[in-house]
Amino acid sequence: MTKKFQSITNKAAPILALAAVILIWLICSDFEIVPAYMLPSPVDVVRAFISNFSIMMEQAKITLQEAIYGLGLGIILAFVTASLMDRFPFFYKAVYPVMVITQTIPTIALAPLLVLWMGFGMAPKITLIVITTFFPISIGLLDGYKSADCDEINMMRSMGANRLQVFRHIKLPSATGAFFSGLRISASYAVVGAVISEWLGGFNGLGVYMTRVRKAYAFDRMFAVIVFISVISLLLMALIGVLQRLAMPWERKKLKGKKDHD
Repeated sequence: MTKKFQSITNKAAPILALAAVILIWLICSDFEIVPAYMLPSPVDVVRAFISNFSIMMEQAKITLQEAIYGLGLGIILAFVTASLMDRFPFFYKAVYPVMVITQTIPTIALAPLLVLWMGFGMAPKITLIVITTFFPISIGLLDGYKSADCDEINMMRSMGANRLQVFRHIKLPSATGAFFSGLRISASYAVVGAVISEWLGGFNGLGVYMTRVRKAYAFDRMFAVIVFISVISLLLMALIGVLQRLAMPWERKKLKGKKDHD
C-alpha cells in the first residue's frame, strides 16, 4: 500500500507543480499584475495554439527535418570521435580541448557566421545543430568506454579476443546507457539549435514563424510557439527513452528483479 501511495505521489508531483505555475500565470495576467501585452493569459495562448496549430505543424516539418539531419550527423561524428579518442591517447589529448572550446562559443554568435558562409539554406542550420549536439553524445560515449570493467576486458584478451571483439562485446554495451543520456540532451539541443539558426537566417521553420509573430506583437501566438517547441522536445526525449528500453533489455530485467526483491 505504501509503495502504491509513493508511486502515485511521484507521478502527481510534476502535475501539481505545472498546475501551480499555470495558476500563478493566470492570476498575474487576469489581475494585470503583468501587462497583457507582456504576458498573455494562458487561455489566450491555448486559443492561439489551437487556431494556429496547422500553421505550426507546417513550419515544424522544416525545423524537425533540420533537427533530425543535424542530430543524425552529430551521432555519427560523436561515435567516430569518441571511439578514436578512446583508442588513441594522442588523439584524445589533441581533440578534447578543441571540443571543449567549440562549446564555449555562443550559439547566437556562431549562427550568423554560418549563414554568411553557407547561405540561407538548410546547410548552416544543420551545421549548427551538429556542433551543439555531438559534444554531449561524444563525452557520454567516452565516459562509457572508460567505465568498462577491466576484469572483463582482461578475461576476453586472455581468451584471444582482438581489440574489435573487446570493443563490441565489452566497451560498447557499457557505453550504451551513457550514450542515451547524452542523446536525450542533444535531442533538445537539436530543436533549439534549429530554431535559433532560423531566427538569424531562413525562409521557413518555427524560428522564422516566431520572428514574424514577434514583429506583429502577437505574443499569444509567440507563447503558443514556445509551448509547441517544448512539446516537440519532450516527445523526442520520450522517443529516445523508448529506444533505450528496446536497446538495453538487460536494464529492464535488472530493474524488474530489483522491484521483485523489494
